[in-house]
Amino acid sequence: MRALHFSHMKYSNRFPTTFLSLALVLILFLASPTSACTEQERNSLLQFLGGLSQGGNLTLTWKNGTDCCTWEGITCSPDRTVTDVFLSSRSLQGFISPFLGNLTGLLRLNLSYNLLSGGLPLELVSSNSIIVLDVSFNQLNGNLQELPSSTPARPLKVLNISSNLFSGQIPSTTWEVMKSLVALNVSNNSFTGQVPTTLCVNAPSFTLLELSYNQISGSIPPELGDCSNLKYLSAGHNNLNGTLPDGLLDITSLEHLSFPNNQLQGSLSNISKLKNLVTLNLGGNFFDGNIPDSIGELKRLQEISLDHNQMSGEIPSTLSNCTKIITINLNSNSFSGQLTKVNFSNLPNLKNIELMGNKFSGAIPESIYSCNNLTALRLSFNSFHGQLSEKISNLKFLSFLSLVDISLTNITSAFQILRSCNNLTTLLIGLNFKHEIMPQDDRIDGFENLQVLSMYECSLLGRVPPWLSKLTNLEVLDLHSNKLIGLIPDWMNNLKSLFCLDISNNSLTGEISTALMEMPMLKTDNVAPKIFELPIYAAPALQYRMPSAIPKLLNLAANNFTGVIPAEIGQLKALLSLNLSFNKLSGEIPEAICNITNLQVLDLSSNDITGTIPAALNDLHFLSRFNVSNNDLEGTIPTGGQLSTFTNSSFDGNPMLCGSILNHHCNSAAAGSVSIFYEKLSGSKVIFTISFSVFFGVGVLYDQLVLSWYFGQAK
Repeated sequence: MRALHFSHMKYSNRFPTTFLSLALVLILFLASPTSACTEQERNSLLQFLGGLSQGGNLTLTWKNGTDCCTWEGITCSPDRTVTDVFLSSRSLQGFISPFLGNLTGLLRLNLSYNLLSGGLPLELVSSNSIIVLDVSFNQLNGNLQELPSSTPARPLKVLNISSNLFSGQIPSTTWEVMKSLVALNVSNNSFTGQVPTTLCVNAPSFTLLELSYNQISGSIPPELGDCSNLKYLSAGHNNLNGTLPDGLLDITSLEHLSFPNNQLQGSLSNISKLKNLVTLNLGGNFFDGNIPDSIGELKRLQEISLDHNQMSGEIPSTLSNCTKIITINLNSNSFSGQLTKVNFSNLPNLKNIELMGNKFSGAIPESIYSCNNLTALRLSFNSFHGQLSEKISNLKFLSFLSLVDISLTNITSAFQILRSCNNLTTLLIGLNFKHEIMPQDDRIDGFENLQVLSMYECSLLGRVPPWLSKLTNLEVLDLHSNKLIGLIPDWMNNLKSLFCLDISNNSLTGEISTALMEMPMLKTDNVAPKIFELPIYAAPALQYRMPSAIPKLLNLAANNFTGVIPAEIGQLKALLSLNLSFNKLSGEIPEAICNITNLQVLDLSSNDITGTIPAALNDLHFLSRFNVSNNDLEGTIPTGGQLSTFTNSSFDGNPMLCGSILNHHCNSAAAGSVSIFYEKLSGSKVIFTISFSVFFGVGVLYDQLVLSWYFGQAK
């Protein structure tokens, strides 16, 4: 569930629409034709404007000598008192003036979504009139000042300071004087310390607390159990530890409980008291035990996310009683048993089923295919077995399907069945169909909307299938670690949207096709990236919704390609990662490769490449991974640029290569005794898994290992 941001609230004073009320307003207006805001209020607003280095065109209406009630973003009451300052998303820069605290009738101040810096004036937090204060999504910094507990009660109801640069501890005594406080959002800052314990001491109407994305530590205070009207509690992505306090699990009003990515532990045995719970998100912690049978008593539950914990046992059949549920995310636990105990037919609203990385066995329950609204089904890395059921074609809205490593068989039947899922955009079916033949039937169709296709490590026999040429919306294609033979087909450049291609570790032959040099998405960055409908992600905090987050990549490594590296490769100016290692390529490194100025990964190792290393490679300033080891290169390694940042392992295995990096100085008599770190491989390419093509140094696409070889070999 997205964090709640109050900047989207619309604040306005609405006059009654009856004729009598309109007449009264008109009479008041006519009776005071010269009425205007006071000089103090006008000066206070001009002081605020004076503190801005960029005023977002406010000076067009904010002029001395005019009625400030007519200024842009200002609303006044009938008696011409400023009640609202609404200046959200105006590109304002500078600091927030404390003189705004002099607006004695100000009720609502919204400065969200700007570029304001400096601190938050205490005069605003301690105002005698402000009830809603929203400065979210700026660049405010520093600590929040404490209000002493002796301060008279303040009327503030809503405080949203999320998505700034605040640091230090969250004040504690301040909340003792906020007796009307309803909602507090401090998420996405750098606050440290512990969760405040005084939030509910004197604020009986306190309803919402959002603390996510900070550096808050310690345990969850039992005092939160005193918030008897609390509905929304979110503190994900912090450093909280300990267990969920019993008092917290007694708050029957609680609707949203979210603590993902902390260090919490314990069991969920007492969860049944939260009768009004709509969202339960405890993913990325250390919870253990099973899901209690009492989960079925949470009749309003719409989302349960317990992924990346240490939970086990079977899924209780009572989950079928949560008939309003939309999302079930149990990824990466140790749940076991057969899913057939859960009657998914009772869950008509279900859209997302996430069960990846557990120990489920038996057949995929047929009742899943009765969930007509299902858009995402992730069952990868379990112990299911058998063939894909024809009933999956009932899922007309299915967009994301991940079935990696579940012992599927009969790949031809699988594609014939899945062709009916017309909305499918992501299909991840690697580590299945072992040693079967890649379907070559040109009649395979129905995948026009497919954007991501991964069939890696299946040991599939045959050739790159011609029906792939019909997938005109394909953006990511991963066929690595199969047993495909033959040439790279010339139609590859007809895939106008393809920007990430991995056909490494196969038995492809011939020269590197120049068709690859004409791939439109690798030649230009002047294409606005689309957004994947559903995320491909590795962990709760690491997800990829946009293709631009996945590198533009070409991996042809560990095949039997011969000939030279085409000079046309310099046309692929948008390429970020290029891997041609472990082939039989000859000739020199083409100078044109230096035209790929955004290149971050370049691996030409273990080939038969000759000649010198082009000096212009030093100008590839983004190059962070480079390997030309185990070739027949000669001459001096160019210095004074990017190549000087790499170690000798990037150059080893070239006896005629010299330079200070290799401790083999040019013109040295020791030229013939240079130690070779790697031996050239001529047969099996088992060592390919340690060859270099890791991108960004992070483990990504964990569940289905799309592009797994690059992203999965994290260092």
